Amino acid sequence: MLAYIIGVVLFALGICVSVALHEAGHMVTAKAFGMKVRRYFVGFGPTVFSWRRGETEYGLKWIPLGGFCDIAGMTALDEVTPEEAPRAMWRFKTWKRTVVMSAGSITHFILGFVVLYLMAVTMGLPNLTPVDTSPVLASTSCARSATTEQQVQDTSCPPGTPRPAQEAGLMPGDKILSVGGKPVASWTEMLAAVQATSGRTEFDVVRNGQNLALIVDVPKVQRLTSTGVRDVGMIGASPVQPAVTTQYGPVAAIGATFSFTGTMFAETAQRLVQFPERIPAVVSAIFGGERDPNTPVSVVGASRIGGEAVERGIWVLFFFLLASLNFFIGVFNLLPLLPLDGGHIAVVWYERVRDWLRARRGKVAGGPVDYTRLSGITMVLVLIGGAVTLLTVTADIVNPIRLQ
Repeated sequence: MLAYIIGVVLFALGICVSVALHEAGHMVTAKAFGMKVRRYFVGFGPTVFSWRRGETEYGLKWIPLGGFCDIAGMTALDEVTPEEAPRAMWRFKTWKRTVVMSAGSITHFILGFVVLYLMAVTMGLPNLTPVDTSPVLASTSCARSATTEQQVQDTSCPPGTPRPAQEAGLMPGDKILSVGGKPVASWTEMLAAVQATSGRTEFDVVRNGQNLALIVDVPKVQRLTSTGVRDVGMIGASPVQPAVTTQYGPVAAIGATFSFTGTMFAETAQRLVQFPERIPAVVSAIFGGERDPNTPVSVVGASRIGGEAVERGIWVLFFFLLASLNFFIGVFNLLPLLPLDGGHIAVVWYERVRDWLRARRGKVAGGPVDYTRLSGITMVLVLIGGAVTLLTVTADIVNPIRLQ
C-alpha cells in the first residue's frame, strides 16, 4: 500500500512539474523577445511565498496544480500601464507571438522526448507493435478443451490430459520448420497449421542445428476462438515471447527515441479523434458498466495507474505513462480552440492573413480581434471541458481503470 501511495504522489508530482514547466516555456520565450512578464507562479490559490527579480514576481501557491505566467498585453483587450504598453505582447510580430504561445506545448514535447530517451538507455523502450513470434517452443503443456475466457486463461493440466508435444519428443528451444509438410515461418502460421490438422502429423524441427522429423499425434479439442467455440487441433506448446522492452546505447537511443516519439504522436492524434465517441462509455462506467481501458482518464486516473505500476515494480509503465501524458497535453493544447494556446495562435494567424488580404486590396491593416465577440464560444468550450473533466474524474474514482 505504501508503494502505491508513493507512486500516486510521484506521478501527480510529475504532472505538476510538467505543467509548471509549460508555463516556464511561455515565460522564457516571452522574456527572450522583450515582452513584459509580470508574474510567474507555480500552483494556484493563496501565495505561500514570492520574491521579485527584476520586473518579474516569482512565487509558489498553496495548491500545487500547474501554475501560470502573466504576460502583459496578451490580447489588445488586456489592461496595461503606459510603461508596459510598448512591450505588450499583442504589439509583437506574429511569428514571435506564435513561438511564445506554442512554447508550452513544445516544452511538453521536449519533456516527453527526454523521458523516453532516458528510458531507452536504461530500462528500454516498450515494444508497442505486436510482433509475430518465431515458431520456437518455450515450453510444453497439455491439450485440453476450453470453451470460456476463464478456461482459456487457466493453464493447469488435469491428470490424464494428453500432452502431444511432450509425448512426441518436442522440447523447449525447438524451432518448427513445417507441419504436415507445410512450411511455417511464424508462430501464427504454425498455430493455424496445427489447428487445421489432426491425428499423426509430421513436424520438421531444428534442435541445436540438427534437423529432426517428429510424429505428433494431434488431438481435436474444443477451444474458444475469435469466431466462437470450435474443434481445433492442439499440441500443447507455448512460444518464446519477444522482449517487452528494447534497450539502446546512448547514440542509437537518439534515433530510436525519435522513431518511438513519432509513433506516440500518431497514437495521440488517433486518441484525440476518438475522444468524443468514448465519452458515453465513461458515463456508462460511472453507473456500474464495465470500464473500457481505452476510455479517457483524468489526472486522478493516470495517477492511480502510476501508483499501481510502482506498486508492482513496473517502472517502464510509470515513465511511459508520464511521457504519454506530456505528449497528449502538448497536442491537445495546440487545438485551435479558445481558451487553449492553439486558439490564441489561430486568432493571431487570422489577423495576419486578414491584414495580408487587405493589403493586397490596398486597404490598411485591421485592428486586433475583439475577443469579446468570441466570449460566447469560449464559454461553451470551457463548460464542455469542465463537464468532461468532471466525468472522467468521477469515473476514475468510482470505477477506475486497473492494471491487469
